[in-house]
Amino acid sequence: MSTISARTRSRTHSPATADATGPGPGPAKSRARLDWRLRFGLLSLIWGFSFLLIKVGTEGYAPFQVTLGRLVFGTAVLVAAMAVKRERLPRGARLWGHMAVAAFLLNALPFSLFAYAELTIPSTLAGICNATSPLWGMALSLVALSEDRPSRVRVAGLGLGFLGVLTVLGVWQGFHGLDATGTAMALLASLSYPVGWIYVRRTLAGTGNSHLSMTGGQLLIATVQLAVVTPLFAGVPRHYALVPLLAVAALGALGTGLAVLIQYGLVAEVGPTTAQMVTYFIPVIATAAGVAILGESLRWTTPVGAVIVLAGAALTQVRGKGA
Repeated sequence: MSTISARTRSRTHSPATADATGPGPGPAKSRARLDWRLRFGLLSLIWGFSFLLIKVGTEGYAPFQVTLGRLVFGTAVLVAAMAVKRERLPRGARLWGHMAVAAFLLNALPFSLFAYAELTIPSTLAGICNATSPLWGMALSLVALSEDRPSRVRVAGLGLGFLGVLTVLGVWQGFHGLDATGTAMALLASLSYPVGWIYVRRTLAGTGNSHLSMTGGQLLIATVQLAVVTPLFAGVPRHYALVPLLAVAALGALGTGLAVLIQYGLVAEVGPTTAQMVTYFIPVIATAAGVAILGESLRWTTPVGAVIVLAGAALTQVRGKGA
């Protein structure tokens, strides 16, 4: 679900974010607090329901077709936002080359992997796998970002988080009842996000372009990438099932387009740390939606393991002295 957006800003602690959260008049500040909480809840719901929408979409279309449709609708929303704000796409061949890599790692690859994964695993499990992204990011930062030295608390969080993953999978039962390939795809999709964040941090920080124009360009490239791949592996749909099509449209317009715009405002208003907390609500909502609406079964290991994963992920984000 990631783009060159507020989520990347939360990893790089952009000064521009801090500048956008200055004090204001008393009454306006009270309204802003209520407003950001509502938008925070809306963002949690949108991203939490995204895994249900993926599942519904794959009931009528091939995974690559779902991903391409998602990117088309998401890109349309951001292009419209750019037109309203009169922003242009970034320029420069080198910049677009780096954006192409980011588009693959943060959009084309993980979106496709989640779509393929949900052919064989429940949306609840996919949502929980998505919550492992902070854990993968912490592990990768130990290797790739020498300036990001972890504290003992964050290392403990990393270990606790992966213990939660093993609990979700029920390793002592030999992964009974789980599709290994689908689960591996979902975990690989979650790993792709922090790989992309690190790449963006090293190559696209400080370009001088707005986050909206960068994200619009990134989604445009990802759409082109899927437009090339999809006909080769999935062809053109023979029938256009209405409900799956509506699910794909909502997944793109809301989960990929509108959600990014909401996240921009949250980071600018309350800062990246608070905005990033939405990550911990996504698996809860995804699980509730999958069980209540799709009727997916839920073993005790799933919610227990999810709580452990989220606790570990939260600890990896703790930053104090010596962190």
